[in-house]
Amino acid sequence: MARLPLPEQTNGAGFTPRTQARHAAGPRPCTVRLATLADCAHLPALEQDAARAFASIPELAWLAGGPVTSPAAHQRCVATQTCWVGVETTGQVRGFLSATPYGHTLHIEEMSVAQAAQGHGLGRRLLHSACQAAQERGMRHVTLTTFRAVPWNAPFYASVGFCVVPPNALDARLGHILEQEVAHGFDATARCAMRLDLQPTVQCVPE
Repeated sequence: MARLPLPEQTNGAGFTPRTQARHAAGPRPCTVRLATLADCAHLPALEQDAARAFASIPELAWLAGGPVTSPAAHQRCVATQTCWVGVETTGQVRGFLSATPYGHTLHIEEMSVAQAAQGHGLGRRLLHSACQAAQERGMRHVTLTTFRAVPWNAPFYASVGFCVVPPNALDARLGHILEQEVAHGFDATARCAMRLDLQPTVQCVPE
């Protein structure tokens, strides 16, 4: 079984083409915490800012101005305590991860980090918080769908322990998500589902 993503690790696969220089300048201090309803209004603009990185990939440049997750969708994740934000000391939200619980699985709906904060490990810390919470709740897996070849997508998630789910191993839920993505204009060959298997937490038995 895979270990949880370590928040202190860094890896070039998590950088967009515009963040290498910013990484050299040193990390920006951010605290990761559960999101509140007040945070939700700020997350669509943050996701839109992060999506501008796709402008550097001609076939995906249309995503730079594409639709983003609505505040209402984030509010549903806040209600299940499965939305986390990275907040600077100034109070500005610089990244988020919104997920939905499905039985023994936590599915990541969206993770975005503002371009000005990319390359400093915030994405890994958000992932670690989500995976740790899922493990503490007794969940067995964390899943997501993403682009196979975009450096800060599948290669990044693979670097923290996620594995691509083969087409013949997709469950109905993941298969449906991928089908919906194709219906919304994504190239089926460019997308994949990924999964991280969590180690069960140790249960203390009273003597």
